Amino acid sequence: MLRLRALWRHPCRALHVGRANRDQILEQLRVCSAEVQVFDVVGKHKAKLGAGHVAGALGMLWQFQKEKPHILRTLEMIRTHPQFLTLCVLAENKIAVMDDSAVVDMLYNVLRLTVEPHDSLVQQLVTEAWNRLDRLQLSTLSKFAVCLSDQHLHHSPLMGQITDILSQKLESVEDIRVLTNLMVSVSTLASPHLRDRLIERADALLDTMNPSLHRNSRRVVQFLRNIRYCYRPLLEKCNRVFLHGIGDMDAESIGIILGLYQSLQFNSCDFRLAVRERLAELSDTCTDPNSFSKYFAALGPLARLETREGLESSALLLVDELNPQQALAVVETLEETQCRNLQLITKIASVLHRNLDVFRPAEIARITQALIVLHYQSPEMFTKLRSKLVGHLEVSVIPQEVAMLTRVLSMLPCPRVEETVTSRVKAVLPQCNLNELNSIAQAAARWARGSIPSYHHSTPGTYVQLLQVLSRCGLERVRMAHRLDLLLEELKYVSGEWFEEVLLEETMVTLQRLKGQITFNDLPELCMVLTRSGYLFPSLMDHIASITMENIHKIHYSTTYSILLPFSVLNYDPPNGEFFETCIENFTPYIGLFDPHLLVLLACCLAVADYFPESLIREIFTVDFLTKLDSQLETLPDTLNMRIRLRLMELNRAVCLECPEFQVPWFHERYCLQMQKKEASVHYPFQQQIHKMLGEVLGGMNYAKVAVLTPYFYTVDFECVLDRYMRPVPIAEHSQLQVTEEEKVQWGLGSAWKEQNELPAGAQRIAVDFLDSRSFCRNSGHMKGDAVMRKRHLEILGYHVVQIPHLEWNSMELSNMEAWKEYLRKKIFTEYSKCD
Repeated sequence: MLRLRALWRHPCRALHVGRANRDQILEQLRVCSAEVQVFDVVGKHKAKLGAGHVAGALGMLWQFQKEKPHILRTLEMIRTHPQFLTLCVLAENKIAVMDDSAVVDMLYNVLRLTVEPHDSLVQQLVTEAWNRLDRLQLSTLSKFAVCLSDQHLHHSPLMGQITDILSQKLESVEDIRVLTNLMVSVSTLASPHLRDRLIERADALLDTMNPSLHRNSRRVVQFLRNIRYCYRPLLEKCNRVFLHGIGDMDAESIGIILGLYQSLQFNSCDFRLAVRERLAELSDTCTDPNSFSKYFAALGPLARLETREGLESSALLLVDELNPQQALAVVETLEETQCRNLQLITKIASVLHRNLDVFRPAEIARITQALIVLHYQSPEMFTKLRSKLVGHLEVSVIPQEVAMLTRVLSMLPCPRVEETVTSRVKAVLPQCNLNELNSIAQAAARWARGSIPSYHHSTPGTYVQLLQVLSRCGLERVRMAHRLDLLLEELKYVSGEWFEEVLLEETMVTLQRLKGQITFNDLPELCMVLTRSGYLFPSLMDHIASITMENIHKIHYSTTYSILLPFSVLNYDPPNGEFFETCIENFTPYIGLFDPHLLVLLACCLAVADYFPESLIREIFTVDFLTKLDSQLETLPDTLNMRIRLRLMELNRAVCLECPEFQVPWFHERYCLQMQKKEASVHYPFQQQIHKMLGEVLGGMNYAKVAVLTPYFYTVDFECVLDRYMRPVPIAEHSQLQVTEEEKVQWGLGSAWKEQNELPAGAQRIAVDFLDSRSFCRNSGHMKGDAVMRKRHLEILGYHVVQIPHLEWNSMELSNMEAWKEYLRKKIFTEYSKCD
């Protein structure tokens, strides 16, 4: 509007009219205050309208709409008005005489007024701007790129030309708004080299930007999301801008930023807490369906229980007024918050049911998944959803869409899937990436398990064939991979039984083959893949450690956790012996900048590897830090919340046992008791069988105890006691190991446990632990870090630990009862005598 008014103040610039001959039409347009007045002027003077009048009228129409709330906009009424059609016809006839910026401004305005991209006016404007592309100013080029993005022309040759022009003129871009609009528009076509240059330029221009203009920073984050690159230095700079401008944001802007952060897996405790406070301030202004749906989607996942219940009550009052997209936003929020408000779920499902015909295929899939997760019960609704999914799947040719529809379709109960569905899935498999193949494989396995064979149809055979094709396509894709960055992108979210059984080994071989391409930017993603895989490749791990140490000053401190994790989990310390110390030195100066939950994860990761940096431990176990952590946990999803609380308990236990000099108190007694009640002890048949064998080995059932709870809440599979002469001591003759009441609350006690009644002189507690496959690396008998730490802690508690690996217990050598008993006898008596 300011630009239009500037033109009105300087008519000679806009219309080349001299001061002596004032433009009467321009004067009449300038005093218009509503769309109907603009249309009146156009109707009276249609024969006299010039290019400037048409451009000004269209600009004013969009400006009037822009200033209204979404719910009050009348775009349909404007677009169908006879005088609007007149303006469009006149515009087509006058394109050739317009200057460059006027052409692009008009294109921008008519698209905002929801004129269809296939309309002849839009097509002529795009063509004219394309013809003038090389001479467009950067600001005009930026606006033109936005218009092309609005028309979904991200991959067009025209956008390719814009990308090339941006690459040539990047250093001359001084306006952050111009740059960020171009960045978002060309993101799908930017090469890795151009991507790095754009990030560097944006980083420099953000320092010169007014911090209140948070939309520019939002577009930077959107660019990073589009290229799937979590570049933390730039994200943190943008996050500081958001924190500065949070007071000016509405629920929609906040929701967009939270969604971008979620896509990038970027967490900011300070931002989430600031968002919750800001949204509380906006509660009285978000009362119409449009604003409330955005408010509900933004605040729901962050809110405390009582606030969430209030939101649900408000949603019940407005649910019947929601349009389809608003209803979709609400139901997905209910899914994310695991809502159990049956009345609200039923009403929102009813709104969705009435509008199923207007949703796109991906939205039908999202609705189906949300209602399944919410345990909604309606055979009629799910029958219709299934019909929609099948209909879309039978005609879809987009691999990502086929994978999504297939995955969700498999979540619905059905005795047999249509042959047209399996045929369509097979047809797109060669085009699918690893993540899509994995989704389809999980669906096929689910169908195979739930299928009912019939006389006419060999249904299980159909799914077996599908799985065979999937395996062939997956193996080919892994073996043909030649770029590490693309392979890691495909592996980011891949997991599950099919991947582990079919592709995991070949994937590890390929990673080993491509290790020469590893850069420090690849380390976080590569290390997360290795952690999930459970595979130990010392040569690959050594190469990762070497790259880390060579580039340690380029590595962002917050990525240290991801890099250290496989070394900790897989219990591998590189031979140079300085890897962990180097990483610790790198992040130590930034301890105060970590998000609380990430600092806990990092400290726990180091504790498993037997590293306890004093500055890190002392930072975590302070009242201020734990208070901030509690506040952050309230804003995190329940699964992540529970995971962080468990890791904090494990860290607390490790520090109490291994670093008593830090004088950290044990404050998880109540937490562990609550967890123990939830996980009620169950004695399985194999435990009873082994207990019986131990009784025979030791001389009686009363010499061994099952599932013994130790101080600090470890559970030992079996416990027995041997005296100084290596003779078993009956359980009745000794007391259970306990922590004294005083030592739970006092600081600085050298020992974390005592025995209520002493064991016989020279007697020794023996912990017999059975280690299943989860305790070992997938490709070897190398023990993982958790099992090693557990043994370390039990030894500190005074146990001699006898570990029974599952590979030994289930081996061919131990195939009968006598062999098992002899094995137990040797492990308990022979190994203990050697240690003694």
